[in-house]
Amino acid sequence: MPIYKWEGKTAKGVVKKGEMEAPGEAAIRIHLRQQNIIPTKIEAKGKGLNANISLPFLKQKVKQRAVAIFTRQLATMIDAGLPLVQSLEGLSSQQENKAFKNIIRQIREDVEGGSTFAGALKKHPATFNELYTNLVVAGEEGGILDTILTRLASYIEKAEALKKKVKSALVYPATIVTVAVAVVIILMLFVIPTFETMFQSAGQSLPLPTQIVLGMSRMIKKYIVFFVPAFILLFILFKRYYKTESGRALVDRLLLRLPIFGPLLRKIAVARFSRTLGTLVSSGVPILDGLTIVSRTSGNRAIETAIMNARASIREGETIAEPLSRSGHFPPMVIQMISVGESTGALDAMLSKIAEFYEDEVDVAVGNLTSLLEPLLMMFLGVVIGGVVIAMYLPIFNMANAVQ
Repeated sequence: MPIYKWEGKTAKGVVKKGEMEAPGEAAIRIHLRQQNIIPTKIEAKGKGLNANISLPFLKQKVKQRAVAIFTRQLATMIDAGLPLVQSLEGLSSQQENKAFKNIIRQIREDVEGGSTFAGALKKHPATFNELYTNLVVAGEEGGILDTILTRLASYIEKAEALKKKVKSALVYPATIVTVAVAVVIILMLFVIPTFETMFQSAGQSLPLPTQIVLGMSRMIKKYIVFFVPAFILLFILFKRYYKTESGRALVDRLLLRLPIFGPLLRKIAVARFSRTLGTLVSSGVPILDGLTIVSRTSGNRAIETAIMNARASIREGETIAEPLSRSGHFPPMVIQMISVGESTGALDAMLSKIAEFYEDEVDVAVGNLTSLLEPLLMMFLGVVIGGVVIAMYLPIFNMANAVQ
């Protein structure tokens, strides 16, 4: 059995420390409580070969789809009257993802040891985000955990469906462009040099398009060893710049101004804002806390800033609609519906309707984007690859005409 280091406080506030061999943290907590010690810190002690070696690239990731299934199943079990610990035990035993299985097991041990469900979830922020844990807090305090978990499952499922639609719209053009670039590089490195040797042996003057293609081929062949590291370096520098406050603010603002993708990104942001805030409000989370959580899940720094500015204005007595309208990121229809929701006391219902409308709008926008990009990409392929092929065959046609 593993050895655990523990720290705790007595009823008089005296700090105590120690080590104990036990099958898990839950056993430690039970033992300490029997001695009237409130545990504050428990961690496994590992040295040498007994230590757990964890390599980040070998870790199994927990997908949000798996979290949604877990949440819905847990809601069903609790609604059926099963105790939380027993429900978690059952879900842990049937979980195929080892990483998620361990997380559920740790949550069960924490709950069994006296922790709240929300407190146990907060120890795993990579799997259960702030939105999830705050809603669980509201569910535990209001005695409606099964209802909250059902709402959470629906929210995660809809959020994942929205993400899937956007990814499907971007995969096709990205694949076509990647294939086109790969084909052109292969032509430039291996095919064009063969033509160049043939043209040199013929001793004929070459048309301008052919000269341009041959020049590009020589340049790519000569500097290819520098292009790849330079591209990787630029990518790393961009990622580092994007992680800075000013960098992310600038890039996200520019993304919203893009001619084709900008309106789509704005619709996605509005749908996500409405769905998340609607779920929080309907679950009893205070509006100011809800706006803080929504801003962190917006996915765009410009939208996040607008939401936090709205939060500050609401704190000073304004309605939600007024500061959102001033930001310029939310369409007039959204502002009107939020205003009606505030005045009628049905804000959560209005936000849900806005989310449904904009999720449908994203569907239409993704379909239109795919229809628009398909001919543009075909044209791009024709111009790039076709242009290279024609440039290489022009001298051959000239030689054939000269022979005639």
